[in-house]
Amino acid sequence: MIENSLISNSSLWGILIRFGFNLSSLIILIGVVYYSYSKKERFLFTFFLIGIIVFFVSSIMKKVDIGFGLAFGLFAIFGILRLRTRNFSVKDMAYLFTVIGLSVVNALGLLIFPFYGVVILNWVIIITAFLLELFVGAKIHKKQSIVYNNLDLLRPENHENLLQDLSARTGRNILKARIREINFKNGVAKLDIFYKDNRGKVQKEPPKPSEPVETVQQ
Repeated sequence: MIENSLISNSSLWGILIRFGFNLSSLIILIGVVYYSYSKKERFLFTFFLIGIIVFFVSSIMKKVDIGFGLAFGLFAIFGILRLRTRNFSVKDMAYLFTVIGLSVVNALGLLIFPFYGVVILNWVIIITAFLLELFVGAKIHKKQSIVYNNLDLLRPENHENLLQDLSARTGRNILKARIREINFKNGVAKLDIFYKDNRGKVQKEPPKPSEPVETVQQ
C-alpha cells in the first residue's frame, strides 16, 4: 500500500511524513492529556523538544550502523538530566519516558503493517495515559510543605480544627497533615499537607486567614 511505503520509507519525505504523525501524537498526549490534568506549562517546551530530538536521532540510527548499547545509553542521558531538574515529579518522569518511547516507535516504524501498526500503537499509548489520568490520577493526593505558626492545633485532640484552619489559610481542601519538624523557640512547625486538586469544580470561597502560610521550597 502507498501509505505503508511512505511510512516505512527512509528517504527525507518518509522521515518528514513520520515526523508530522509523531508531532500530532505528541500534541494529543502532551498538549491535551498531560496539560489538561497537570496544568504545568513549564514542562510543555521540554516534552515537545525532547520528543522531536529523539525522533530525528532515532531516524538517523535507522540509516547509520550503531550499536544497541550506545543507542540505549544516548536515551538514558535524558533520564540523568532529570536528576538536575527541581520540582520534576515521578509522574512527569513517566510522561518524559512515554514521549521518548513514542518518538522512537514513530521514527523506526514496524516491519509489518507500518502504517496501521504505528497508528494502533500510538493510540494505545495515548488512550492508556488518558485512562490512567481519569481513574488513577484522580485518586492521587497532592503534597506541599508549609511553615505553620499555630502550635496549639498540632495536638492530637485538635486534629479536625487543624485541618479546617489549614483549609481556610490555603484555600484548598486539606485531607491530611503530617508534622515534619517543630521549632518551639520560634513558635513554628514544618508540615506536609495533602489535598486533592479538584480542577473544573467550583469550590466555596474559604474565609480569609488571619495570618498567611509560608510555603517551604523543597
